[in-house]
Amino acid sequence: MARTVFLGTSQFAAAVLDRLADSPHRPQLVVTRPDRPAGRGRRLSAPPVADAARALGLELAQPDSVNEEEARARIAAAEPEAVVVCAFGALIREPLLSAHEMLNVHPSLLPRWRGAAPVERAIMAGDEQTGVCIMRLTQGLDSGPVFAAGVEPIAPDDTYGTLAPRLEELGADLLLRVLGDRPPPIEQSEDGVTYAEKISAADRALDPAAPARVNDRVVRALTPHIGARVQLPDGSLLGVLRAAPRAPDEAGELRADGRRLLLGGLELLEVQPAGGRPMDAAAYLRGRKL
Repeated sequence: MARTVFLGTSQFAAAVLDRLADSPHRPQLVVTRPDRPAGRGRRLSAPPVADAARALGLELAQPDSVNEEEARARIAAAEPEAVVVCAFGALIREPLLSAHEMLNVHPSLLPRWRGAAPVERAIMAGDEQTGVCIMRLTQGLDSGPVFAAGVEPIAPDDTYGTLAPRLEELGADLLLRVLGDRPPPIEQSEDGVTYAEKISAADRALDPAAPARVNDRVVRALTPHIGARVQLPDGSLLGVLRAAPRAPDEAGELRADGRRLLLGGLELLEVQPAGGRPMDAAAYLRGRKL
């Protein structure tokens, strides 16, 4: 059994925390980000990890910065043998970085897709597989040595919403194995390094000049948590929740074909107007002209 402290924020991290809490390595302390305004009403919303920690009866801290002296002291007081980091969303700096062994749950096959959005970038790139690595957190961006890795295939119809739960399960399995067996870490190769930049507004935009298969990967990579968008002739944006490539190599402008909504060879099946509710494309086109 290892005494642990858990640092995480996202739904992905909350799923890993749930498994960790049900193991012999149950965290003595959970640290996450402060509540933030969210949604159209901009009401304060707790991170998924905060909700999970409360539901699990775990001690919770939400400092403005995990690197501040008070937060570091609270982590040290838990006397962790390992600090587990998973999708925390903020940089961990010295002296905290060197004060404890830091195990990072990273959802990619390092050194491919170091950085903030590895699952989305793997789908966008058309990768046939991805995975999870348990690595030692260092000053470099996801460049530390790897304790364990596991592979997960990416199916042609996988979305973030279908792939992420499999990676959460794989990541939790690997983490528990590393905490129990303590295998020696292996340095990463510098060959094949790619970076998974944070998803920007530009990344969400479907490109009429791109083949349907490329735009399809964008839709799947951003469903359901971020959402792809296509620009309408009036300059407004239409959310795209579900699509299917009918002619994978065909590019082209947005157009209506009867009750079908097409972007080149990509059929947009479910859309969401700005400020509106999700609907199928036929319902959206009813009474509208592009």
